Amino acid sequence: MKAGAGAFALLLLAVLACGRSKEPEASAAPAPAEAAQRGLTKSAAGVAPGYVLFSPLASNKTYLVDNAGRVVHQWQTLTSPGGDQVLLEDGSLLRLGRDLDFEHFRTGGVGGWLERLSWDGDELWAWQFASERAVLHHDFEPLPNGNVLALAWEAKTPEEAARAGRRVDRIPKQGLWPDWVLEVKPQPPRGGEIVWEWRVWDHTVQNADATLETFGQPSEQPGKLDLDAGAPKPTVSEQELAQLKALGYVPDDAKPADLESDFLHVNAIDYHAGLDQIALSVPNLGEVWILDHGTTTAQARTSAGGKRGRGGEILYRWGNASSYGRAAPAAQVFGSQHDVRWIREGFPGAGHLLVFNNSVGGEEGKLSAVDEIAPPLLASGVYALANGEAFGPSAPSWRYVATPAESFHAEFISGAQRTANGNTLICSGPQGRLFEVTPRGEIVWEYLNPFAGSVRLKDGSLPQPGLEDAPYAVFRAARIPPDHPALRGRTLAPLDPQPEIAPPAPK
Repeated sequence: MKAGAGAFALLLLAVLACGRSKEPEASAAPAPAEAAQRGLTKSAAGVAPGYVLFSPLASNKTYLVDNAGRVVHQWQTLTSPGGDQVLLEDGSLLRLGRDLDFEHFRTGGVGGWLERLSWDGDELWAWQFASERAVLHHDFEPLPNGNVLALAWEAKTPEEAARAGRRVDRIPKQGLWPDWVLEVKPQPPRGGEIVWEWRVWDHTVQNADATLETFGQPSEQPGKLDLDAGAPKPTVSEQELAQLKALGYVPDDAKPADLESDFLHVNAIDYHAGLDQIALSVPNLGEVWILDHGTTTAQARTSAGGKRGRGGEILYRWGNASSYGRAAPAAQVFGSQHDVRWIREGFPGAGHLLVFNNSVGGEEGKLSAVDEIAPPLLASGVYALANGEAFGPSAPSWRYVATPAESFHAEFISGAQRTANGNTLICSGPQGRLFEVTPRGEIVWEYLNPFAGSVRLKDGSLPQPGLEDAPYAVFRAARIPPDHPALRGRTLAPLDPQPEIAPPAPK
C-alpha cells in the first residue's frame, strides 16, 4: 500500500491489527480502579505558568486545570465537543459542538454547532450549520474582527465528482465530501451570516480527461488539488466494517461509502493575522496547506487577485510533495497529522508551523511526533518555490519524539502548542494524556484526563467514533497563561469539592 493512502487506511490497518493482538493498546478502556490513578502525574521546575483548557470528547463539560492538576473552573455545555474550544479575551468560551440529533455525514469529527458561553456558562450565541448537504466539522478559528472561520463538508454527487474530473473508479456511490472554509459573522442569540467562503472544489486539477476544464498536470499547478492524489482507500468488507463498529471507530449505522466520501478529511484550521493567511491540515494527503484570506469570495474562487495575487489557490503546502507530483511517495513526512498552527509572535520559533504528526513512517508507523516547520516565506507574503522542485524546508527544524519512541503514539485526534517559555504542550488525544516538554524533550508536566463522559447520541452510540476504547479522549488542549485577558480580575482557586472522577460507563 502506498504512503498516500490516507487517514482511513492508517486507521483500518491499526484497528484491525489491534483486534488481532493479545496486547492491549495504550488507549484501551481502563478498569474502574484505574480511574482514580488518573490526574496529575508530574509537575516539575520549568513548566510554563498558568492553566490548561480541555474538553473530554464524550462529555458535555469543559475544564480549566492548574499546574497542580486541580480544576479551577468548568463550563457545562449544551453538547459534547465536535472538536476544539477557545477561551476568548472576555472570558467567554467559544466551542464547536456535536449536534446530537444529526444523522448525516457519518464519520469522525462531525460538529454542526458553534456556541459561545459566558464565563458563568450562560449562552451568548449559538449557530447551527448542519443539513444533508453540508455540516461544520472538526475545528474553527476566531478572527480579530469577531467573526469565526469554520470548517465544513459539502456533499457532491457522483455526477458532480465525475464532471470535475475525479476518476470514475474512485468515486463512491454517495459521492464526495470536499472541504469548505466559511467565515461567519455571529448574529446573537442564534444566527449567523456567512460573509466569506473558500472551497477546495474551486481549485482542482486532473490529468486523466483532456476534455474537461480541470485538465492539466498537477506538477505544473501546485496551487491546485489533484483530484486523484493519494492512493485509493482500501476496500472495506462488511466483516471489517463490523469490526470497526464493534470497536467504536465508526458510528453504528456507517456504510463503507461513508468512509470513502471524506477523501481529504481536513481536521484543523489556524489564522495568522499579520499575514492574513489560513493554515489547514489535510491528513488524507499527508499535507498542511496555507491559503490567502485577503480575497473576496469571488476572488477566492479564482487563481487571481487578493493580497498575494493568486486568488484562492494554495500558497504553500508541505508534508507530502507526491500529492502534487514533485516527489516520490516515500518522501512523505506526515501520517494522518492534526492541529497545524503558527507559533505566536514573541514565542520561540515565531512564524513557524507546529504540527502533531500522528503516525511517523506512513501506515506502518507506530509512533507519533511533534514537528516544527519553517516555511520559506518571502517578503511579498508568498512562499519560495523553484521550478520543478517541492516546497521547502527539506526537513522539520525541530521534532519531539519520546524515549523510547514507541511509547508515544496517538493514532487519531491530538495536538500541540508552543508556550511562551519555549516549551511545547502536547495533547496525546486517544489516551487523554496532556504533557509539556522542554526544547530538549524533557517532560516537565503530565496530566491524564480523569473525566470520562456519558453523552450519547439518540441511538445510544458515542458522540464520536473511537471513544469506546478511548473513554478519556481529548481532541485538543490549550495552555492559558496567567496574564491571559480572560483571567484579568478573576480569582482562580481550586473548586471545592473537585468535580467527581468516575470511571467510564460499561460498554
